[in-house]
Amino acid sequence: MLITGIVLGPYALNLLDQSILGISADLRKIALIIILTRAGLGLDIASLKKIGRPAFLMCFVPATFELVGMLILAPGLMGVTLMEAAVMGAVLAAVSPAVVVPRMVKLMDEGYGVKEGIPQLILAGASVDDVYVIVLFSTFTGMLQGEGASVIKFINIPVSIILGIIIGLTLGVLLAVYFQKIHIRDTVKVLVILSISFLLAAVEDRLTTPVTFSALIAIMFIGVGLQKKREAVAKRLAVKYAKLWVAAEVFLFVLVGATVNIGYLGRVGVRALLMIAGALLFRMAGVWVCLLGTGLKRGEKAFTMLAYTPKATVQAAIGGIPLALGLACGDTVLTVAVLAIVLTAPAGAFAIDWSYRKLLTKAEE
Repeated sequence: MLITGIVLGPYALNLLDQSILGISADLRKIALIIILTRAGLGLDIASLKKIGRPAFLMCFVPATFELVGMLILAPGLMGVTLMEAAVMGAVLAAVSPAVVVPRMVKLMDEGYGVKEGIPQLILAGASVDDVYVIVLFSTFTGMLQGEGASVIKFINIPVSIILGIIIGLTLGVLLAVYFQKIHIRDTVKVLVILSISFLLAAVEDRLTTPVTFSALIAIMFIGVGLQKKREAVAKRLAVKYAKLWVAAEVFLFVLVGATVNIGYLGRVGVRALLMIAGALLFRMAGVWVCLLGTGLKRGEKAFTMLAYTPKATVQAAIGGIPLALGLACGDTVLTVAVLAIVLTAPAGAFAIDWSYRKLLTKAEE
């Protein structure tokens, strides 16, 4: 579907209507909300608790390793300053929930790696990883513009995550109580949850306070809270969301593909390819560090390292911001972000789909 989007998009055959491309970001966000809610409804918290330390480390260690890799590699390979390399690293360091989350939900549905908590681990990490990286990105771009680093921005990383979890769990529990007292059809329940999810996303976008909350984490934890109180309802709603995802998946991946400008590939050359490949090796080393002492087999660790490499959503969303701000590195950052999407989104998706049956153990029914 990513390749379909690239082919149909404005940089290839240009067959997608401009009115659809104009609301592409909103459609992608709706699709992401649907899959995150579905993930929350199916997330096994008991398994996640058993692997608590690695789940926590996966939220920031791989991204930090990749950022350090960019700081080492980018100045020499791309001729940028250390601060520009930090901005580039912050753009590239996020994993793509659009690619990773649907596949981890599929693994949980099929029972692969569930006993070891592997899809739950990757799901939890991928959901928080983006928040961490986006805050770093806004800090580094501010520093490059001469604003200086803000302590509040760094404090906001854990605060926004914790607030997102609290808000999501609270709403999930309240909805469970409401659904118990007020008998409505499951379809209406889905519409209620979707409405609340859209409201949370809109509130986060409009918040101008120094301390905010993560709407995407809150949305996922609505499903977790509902599951804890009304498991039977959560299972039925997960089926409804799976049907919604059939259409949302097409929108998400085709529209992410449509943002990719394949014309950039010829401009960046081998140096950018080497830099991205090198940064991914740093990221995989970070995942390996997170998994030390977990007792996972070598193949399971290899799968987790592969599954944590795809780039797409965040890079498509923030890759063009340095250029829009008039930063000297803007064109290079956008070019490298696009190249990272082109290389890692299809390759990462293929690696997950090809390897999970070979490297993970299926739970017995």
